[in-house]
Amino acid sequence: MIPETAPKLPPATALRTLVRVGRFLRPYRRQVVYAAIALVVAAAAVLTVGQGLKGVIDRGFGAGNGGELDRTLGLMLGVVFVMAIATFTRFYFVSWIGERVTADLRRAVFDHLMTLPPGYFEVTRTGEVISRLTNDTAMLETVIGSSASMAIRNLLLLVGGLVMLAITSAKLTLLVLLGVPIVVVPIILFGRRVRKLARASQDRVGDVGAYVDEALHEIRTVQAYGHESVDRGRFGERVEAAFDTARQRILQRALLVAAVILLVFGAVGVILWIGGHDVVAGRISGGELSAFVFYAVIVASAVGTISEVVGDLQRAAGATERLFELLAVEPTIRAPENPVALPVPARGTVVFDEVSFRYPSRPDTPALDAFTLDVKAGEKVALVGPSGAGKTTVFALLLRFYDPQSGAVRIDGVDLLAADPQDVRRRLAVVPQDPVIFAASVLENVRYGRPDATDAEVRAACDAAYATEFVLRLPERYDSYLGERGVRLSGGQRQRLAIARAILADRPILLLDEATSALDAESERVVQLALERLMAGRSVLIIAHRLATVRHADRIAVMERGRIVGVGTHDELLVQSPLYARLAALQFGAAGDAANEALSPDAAVAVK
Repeated sequence: MIPETAPKLPPATALRTLVRVGRFLRPYRRQVVYAAIALVVAAAAVLTVGQGLKGVIDRGFGAGNGGELDRTLGLMLGVVFVMAIATFTRFYFVSWIGERVTADLRRAVFDHLMTLPPGYFEVTRTGEVISRLTNDTAMLETVIGSSASMAIRNLLLLVGGLVMLAITSAKLTLLVLLGVPIVVVPIILFGRRVRKLARASQDRVGDVGAYVDEALHEIRTVQAYGHESVDRGRFGERVEAAFDTARQRILQRALLVAAVILLVFGAVGVILWIGGHDVVAGRISGGELSAFVFYAVIVASAVGTISEVVGDLQRAAGATERLFELLAVEPTIRAPENPVALPVPARGTVVFDEVSFRYPSRPDTPALDAFTLDVKAGEKVALVGPSGAGKTTVFALLLRFYDPQSGAVRIDGVDLLAADPQDVRRRLAVVPQDPVIFAASVLENVRYGRPDATDAEVRAACDAAYATEFVLRLPERYDSYLGERGVRLSGGQRQRLAIARAILADRPILLLDEATSALDAESERVVQLALERLMAGRSVLIIAHRLATVRHADRIAVMERGRIVGVGTHDELLVQSPLYARLAALQFGAAGDAANEALSPDAAVAVK
């Protein structure tokens, strides 16, 4: 669910909440005007039919005048034709506006989500966000493209019907007006309950979406541990919670509609009884009573429809609040008003100066503590240490996914806080330990590193990463769809595509997070050759878990509990750093003779 720290919008009525969507309507003022004109014309045509009905009865049937009857009926048919054209126009433009505004709102929310740093999603369920982006915007589309139009149309019919009632019979209209409060009060009372339950219902649907997202993304782990029955039960609990909330909301809406129908049409019955006696007494004509009943039915239907639409508006208000809560989240990582430009050409220097950092989800545990590191241009520096030492955090701060609480991180002499995050990230190419493959083709996945790259450049990058040999075996080669998260590829194949992406990006600073860990011995050999060519002339930071992969780094920094506890070459650290010597002994000592091959003769003695 959205964390409690997310900003909450101030309380507002449903109408005021929905008004917030108005800024998305402004670009389409012309279409709104067309829809409004058509809506007014259609409503006026409906009200005109009542006068036609009065003329048919009084001047046609009552007077026994066939010509007058034909003329009046002809005029009524003309009005009906105008009403049909106006209704078509209203329906088209209102539906178009609903779809267009929904599309714009989805884009606005997604664009805003792209500005939020990883720290926000660390404490926010992705499935909940997806639910808001899909279900809540769909709810708004229904309101903007249908319910709002119905509400305005019936409001016009309600007002116009009341005016025509007053013109037809002031006495009977007073009786109608006496019944209005009886109808409005239930709408207000039930409407508040519906809005509250609508918000709760959307939250429960969000819970369902979040659980589905997590379970299906991790389906292999679910099935490997035989967790299906447990997940079915937990999912069922969330579905039932959503159903129970929806049932309460439906009950309140049903009670609202039933109460309105009972009260409104009961009032119509009373009016018919009083008006019938007036006709018998000659105080009004039969045509006037018919017109009055026609307008009374219109007013009653309008009130009934509005009462139903109020429920939709209440639900949409809840959905709007949820969407605008997302839009109200301020990104903690952003460019300053006057960002400092990074120097051109890039040198590739990296400096961490007394950096301390704690993750938002773990504020009591320092991930980095007075961390200091200086990487010179073209230098290859490896970060080693036990799990949790802070190696990945170094990459996260360098990419400016987070900002340190103290100290400074600099690239080419520029403090990252003073630079545009987009400029900073354009200096960095990343090959993660767990390669990210998108549900797209080989071409699209590799081109992610440089969207303007040609097909030939993508193929060249695949050649350099030694990925071509398996790509050519895929059904459609470079156009082959790789499945969600690259499920159709092996771990080594995914890693080689991630390396090809970094090669294509061609950036001055390279971040390698154990980039060859998922490869077999043969693939590792050829990819290591590709990485050596890629690293030439670039500054490289390498997170290493297997020490054999970084023995030839210019320097190795040993990390423990967010600090550097040793810096040097492989052979120097075996002698100078007890932690590094222990890690080396754990990795190489058990291999017997292989350890002696992996280590230099002097280092092997040092480990023993």
